Amino acid sequence: MPEIGMDLNRFILEEERRFPDATGSLSMALMAIETAAKVIASHTRMAGLVDILGKADKVNVQGEEVQKLDEFSNEALITILGDSGQFYALASEEEDDPVFPEKGKNGKYIIAFDPLDGSTNIEVNVSIGTSFSIYKKLNGTVEDFLQGGDKQIAAGYVIYGSSTVFVYTTGSDVNGFTLDPSVGLFLLSHPSIKIPEKGKIYSVNESNAGGWDQKLRDYFESLKNSGYTSRLIGTMIADVHRTLLKGGIFAYPADEKNKNGKLRALYEVLPMGLLIEKAGGMATDGEKDILQVKPTDIHQRIPIFLGSKSEIYSLMKAL
Repeated sequence: MPEIGMDLNRFILEEERRFPDATGSLSMALMAIETAAKVIASHTRMAGLVDILGKADKVNVQGEEVQKLDEFSNEALITILGDSGQFYALASEEEDDPVFPEKGKNGKYIIAFDPLDGSTNIEVNVSIGTSFSIYKKLNGTVEDFLQGGDKQIAAGYVIYGSSTVFVYTTGSDVNGFTLDPSVGLFLLSHPSIKIPEKGKIYSVNESNAGGWDQKLRDYFESLKNSGYTSRLIGTMIADVHRTLLKGGIFAYPADEKNKNGKLRALYEVLPMGLLIEKAGGMATDGEKDILQVKPTDIHQRIPIFLGSKSEIYSLMKAL
């Protein structure tokens, strides 16, 4: 068991030593993400002071208004990850197409990321976050981003809230590190996270319930009748973070307005699915394990239900 308080960089290097054939490339890739997270965290804390709150008068590929902090975070990630030399290609939720950095020509990996989840919460000082998913480079084309959730080499998120927490997995345990701003280090605070087998919280936007299938409405009604508490932050990363630690279920189903769901498979759903499953939970699109989903487009949207085994089992039975 790693020591509480261990620095993230040391933790990454200790993990690397477990694999004699490791080249160090994945370690450097993770450290580049860490650096970008520190830069974004610093600007998030000063958001009201450096003129980066508010809209950037742009619309992204998703048809959503771009916030200034979104734009800054996207540029920071592209620059820092691109300069690391570890990534052959970068796919961002904010970009129409993948970016192929000049310094990444020999990179072994590709990465997909949502630079800043929870844009609508930026101006009201509610938790926001960055999510990422790493795959091996195969052919060096956009098709490399469509390998499917079970091919992820690593995945994680950074949540910027009352503290900044970096949570990730490389396919075994899920570990969380909290940023100590006084020394500028992410320190191990949540070793080997295990989601509870059963929770008492459900997290879903019930204003969309009128467009759900009746069986799904009945399922969430049954949770209410069983004493579950509703909690919705409105930033997927923050809601998943709570679910990971406290158990229960997080969901963003398809509805009449969003026939294929609203969350993006590549940038949000698949990395969160990997984290939840490696922590002992379950994730599904309502029909199959979420990690069996193989996107057909880098901006594809899909439904998601994830959380404790008890809640997901009962959901699948109800559907």
